[in-house]
Amino acid sequence: MADTPHDPAGPALLNHIGGADRPAASGETMALTDPATGRVHRRAPRSGPADTDAACFAAAAAYEHWSTTTPAARQRALLGIADAIEAHAEEFTAAETGDTGKPAEQFRQDELPAIADAVRYFAGAARNLPGAAAAEYTEGRTSLLRREPVGVCAQITPWNYPLMMAAWKIAPAIAAGNTTVLKPADTTPSSSVLLARIAAEHLPPGVLNVVCGDRDTGRALTAHPAVALIAVTGSVRAGQEIAAAAAAGLKRVHLELGGNAPVIVHEDVDVKATASALAAVAYYNAGQDCTAPTRLLVHRRIHDAFLEAFAAEAAGLRAGADFGPLNNTAQLASVQGLLDRLPAHARTVTGGSRLPRPGFYHEPTVVAGVRQDDEIVQEEIFGPVVSVQTFADEAEALHLANGVRFGLAASVWTADHDRAMRATRALHTGIVWVNTHGTTVSEMPHGGVKHSGYGSDLSLAGLLDYTQAKHVML
Repeated sequence: MADTPHDPAGPALLNHIGGADRPAASGETMALTDPATGRVHRRAPRSGPADTDAACFAAAAAYEHWSTTTPAARQRALLGIADAIEAHAEEFTAAETGDTGKPAEQFRQDELPAIADAVRYFAGAARNLPGAAAAEYTEGRTSLLRREPVGVCAQITPWNYPLMMAAWKIAPAIAAGNTTVLKPADTTPSSSVLLARIAAEHLPPGVLNVVCGDRDTGRALTAHPAVALIAVTGSVRAGQEIAAAAAAGLKRVHLELGGNAPVIVHEDVDVKATASALAAVAYYNAGQDCTAPTRLLVHRRIHDAFLEAFAAEAAGLRAGADFGPLNNTAQLASVQGLLDRLPAHARTVTGGSRLPRPGFYHEPTVVAGVRQDDEIVQEEIFGPVVSVQTFADEAEALHLANGVRFGLAASVWTADHDRAMRATRALHTGIVWVNTHGTTVSEMPHGGVKHSGYGSDLSLAGLLDYTQAKHVML
């Protein structure tokens, strides 16, 4: 059912299908709430099967030509899109912050440059596909390897970094010669719709389509017979559901799911500097980051001093400047529920409550005295909450770090190079940082293991995920 049409919202969004902007075929819309105020600020289409059909058929039609374009032509298109993202920086900032509530300056300075860089990286990578050398691997015959696009891609992005995740998805798909239908999260579609409209100046109609909607929209999209590959950044639950549905059609699946990043802090670090560095990352974007350092494992010799320093850093952060709100009321309730269920042996050192101001803000929170089997240790929080545990030696630290079902990212902090290198081998994650945390570069893969999914964003690995190999023998 459509939401009430009487919300005091701004201009309504439209889907972008086949190069044209259009409402949902049903006419249904849904309200978009600014998390910084708790007020509706605009409306978006609630797309149904008719809309996903139209988008998939448009993508399939465009694929016939786009898949035959040269890498140089795709590079030019992507470079044009990257330039346009920078040229429209203020429009993107308004769209993104309206849906997410995040501080505008953080988005403008931290995210937009990285977004444009990722698009430019894939523009270049399109012209640098690797492959085995052509050779006579059997007598009298020459073999060569072709890298070809997969087809129509269905891509679903989350609400924590809407524009960045859209760029990470569409750029490699388009660079490889695919066409795509992107469904942004139901609460944060504005920047993705703007991206599609601006990209239309550089891409043929149907190469990039965006449909807004809810979970049912996503289900209709991923089930569509024209879709050859499904790429999702989201929760473990969403990934499991999509993987199960994709199995019926034997569709390729690319999953970047939850995280629960451990941080091993050894006794030889600079306590105050390490606490400051980690607090800045842990509460960035209100902790709504799958690589956020949420589990601090601190050597028992420095535990008390580190806990005091880290809690002081957390308590000093300013809402609306250093961190934004949680994205929606459900996520706010999820975070508060986790804290309300803390066991008796755990103690809240600082924070612990919703902030008394408009919007969905929650205090930066530090919880100490937790045990390995506690919910706060085992489950992804996706909010401004960090737990602190102690360890006695390197072996125990690694055991605790690996003792969850997630495996996206981790970091180790130490002055001992050999110990750091041992940790990079022993940690069961797709990313390991040493004496830093959260930094990404377009040239390196971003993906996890275990329940954090499979497939890589960014890097040449991310591009190859959107291709298929063909052996040609002459």
